[in-house]
Amino acid sequence: MMSTSVITRPLPTSSTGHGESVLHDYAADRIRKMLPHRAPMLLLDRAYDVEPGVCGYGIKAVSVNEPYFAGHYPDEPIMPGVLIVEAMAQLVAVIYVSEHLENAVDGSGEDQSSRVGYLGAIRSMKFSRLVVPGDVLTLKARMGTRLGGLRTVRVSAAVGRAAVASGELIVSERA
Repeated sequence: MMSTSVITRPLPTSSTGHGESVLHDYAADRIRKMLPHRAPMLLLDRAYDVEPGVCGYGIKAVSVNEPYFAGHYPDEPIMPGVLIVEAMAQLVAVIYVSEHLENAVDGSGEDQSSRVGYLGAIRSMKFSRLVVPGDVLTLKARMGTRLGGLRTVRVSAAVGRAAVASGELIVSERA
């Protein structure tokens, strides 16, 4: 059973040039097929409003049972900033892989996880709020310019309306 839905919505600016864009939603089981990550490093619970190769949103529900809370300030559990960045990078990977799935000629596209590249740099990342158990992180990513095999991406994370982190990632693309 594939957990993806396709939504067509009118958008003011679209990569299709036709005034509308196809947006995808991916549940956790589909994300596991798209990414090479596994627990406890698979941090993305859901991706939604993903415009393949362009942008998207994601959700990370932060549970008190996360393994890092045992050692990251046990008396005052705080999600490590590097894991917030990793969750945003995983959303970037879903946006990237979704573009290859959309463009798959043979229709298979089942094991696209080998296309996921690596995090090359973190630029101007600012953290403005602590993330604690019970929080739900809303992640956002927008792909930027290509520089050879690298790509810039603007990313942000929030809890409700409160900004948590924002900055730029540079990621590698694999052929």
